[in-house]
Amino acid sequence: MLYRMYIRWCDKHNFKYEIIDKLDGDEAGYKKIVLLIKGLNAYGYLKTERGVHRLVRISPFDSNKRRHTSFASVEVTPEIDDTINIEVNEQDLRIDVYRSSGAGGQGVNTTDSAVRVTHIPTGIVVTCQNERSQLKNKEIAINILKAKLFNLEEQKRQEEKDKQLGKQSKIDFGSQIRSYIMHPYSLVKDHRTNYEESDVNKVLDGNIDGFIQESLKEGVTC
Repeated sequence: MLYRMYIRWCDKHNFKYEIIDKLDGDEAGYKKIVLLIKGLNAYGYLKTERGVHRLVRISPFDSNKRRHTSFASVEVTPEIDDTINIEVNEQDLRIDVYRSSGAGGQGVNTTDSAVRVTHIPTGIVVTCQNERSQLKNKEIAINILKAKLFNLEEQKRQEEKDKQLGKQSKIDFGSQIRSYIMHPYSLVKDHRTNYEESDVNKVLDGNIDGFIQESLKEGVTC
């Protein structure tokens, strides 16, 4: 549902996006999906979406029609260009290759071209299976890893700054940034800014500009 929300937001702003990696859910949706989004100030807008999102609804998978609460974590990292030098020691990497997953048919990737890169010192794992070339997937995965390492250092600096100011900036499943409540009433509320909208379906259809703008006004970045 979040994936659909974000790609519809991209469509409304004429932003381009592509799937870098995905892991299908057991019943529906995705356990994980990685998107590369390109557009003017894309990171500046979407960095306010970083954090845990909470959904409350009647589950379509529950025959007893009970209310369920689920959580999803959104991570947003900037794309690193040549102006930022992030050195990655090859000895710190474990690189595994495996067969790309797909729905089958003529376009399925039948070679072991998917790449998983593990950064041993931090435990960060990046996978890419978007390209048919193993070398290209490796290049994309390492670029994403560099972006994550850059973002990690930025977060450390921000946490240290917040600590000095007496702020709490940790993200975990006990501190969701936004709730999407579809039952017993309709409400989407951002817990950082207290901005809210009553039409959940409209928000899940990609209309999140109100939340983004309020977060930017408040200086919220995570």
